[in-house]
Amino acid sequence: MINMRGIKLSLHPFFVILMLFSVMTGHFLELIVLFSIVLIHELGHLAAALLCGVRIRSIQLLPFGGVVEMEDHGQLTAWKEIGIAIAGPLQNVVMIGAALLFRELGWGDGAFLAYVIYGNGMIASFNLLPILPLDGGKILQAAASLWFPYHQTLLWSSRISLAGSAGMVLLSVSSLLLGEGRIQLNLLMIGIFLLYSNWMDYRHIPYRFTRFLMNREKKYGEAARIGTLAQPIIADPAKHLEGILRLFKREKYHVIYVLNKQGGLIAMLPEQRLISAYFATDRPRT
Repeated sequence: MINMRGIKLSLHPFFVILMLFSVMTGHFLELIVLFSIVLIHELGHLAAALLCGVRIRSIQLLPFGGVVEMEDHGQLTAWKEIGIAIAGPLQNVVMIGAALLFRELGWGDGAFLAYVIYGNGMIASFNLLPILPLDGGKILQAAASLWFPYHQTLLWSSRISLAGSAGMVLLSVSSLLLGEGRIQLNLLMIGIFLLYSNWMDYRHIPYRFTRFLMNREKKYGEAARIGTLAQPIIADPAKHLEGILRLFKREKYHVIYVLNKQGGLIAMLPEQRLISAYFATDRPRT
């Protein structure tokens, strides 16, 4: 593990296993190229996050990308999250462009440049799959949160990621099941890692939603400062409090209108009143 100005950089055990396997099979040069590609990819995320004012705790490198742990206290908007996610594959595009230019000018070894182009294309394409915690999954989740309630976004992006991870596992063993080949071991290991990661993420949705509610205070200040039009939510008195909170959108400030059966207005409540009541209620969260 390396500590760079408070940011911990480490290799995932999966990457260490791949390193040992590469040394044993004589593909160490390819591994160094892959490691460099992944590192530059993650440095793109790091630079974008720092530009957005987000503090990075750690970066863990995997063979297909990495996991960046960020401190988010409500200042990370959906658009910032999309920008940070895109910054990684963008580095791969830049490296592909540089390799193509070098090849056109006749600089460097042709086989080496071809591997650099292939490696960057593979890393960028794989990371843009709509599966969490890959960049494509993060972009999909952040983009969806601009239009759909945040709880619904968390739930469905997690379900899509679970389905995609399970599909990757099945794809890795499909040739064996059909009696036409062998297991694709690398794909199987990646699929299992993603499946486990997304299962844990699915189980933690209640905690992530609670953190979302706890960080809503920043929205109050923004709405008051720039005079944002509130997003109305219509509810009846019998509707469960948590059911109303699950209608909150990430980039909107809400006012809740409580109506009776005849359509008459009973109460008009700012969202912070409901959030305060929710946390003041002593009961288990679901």
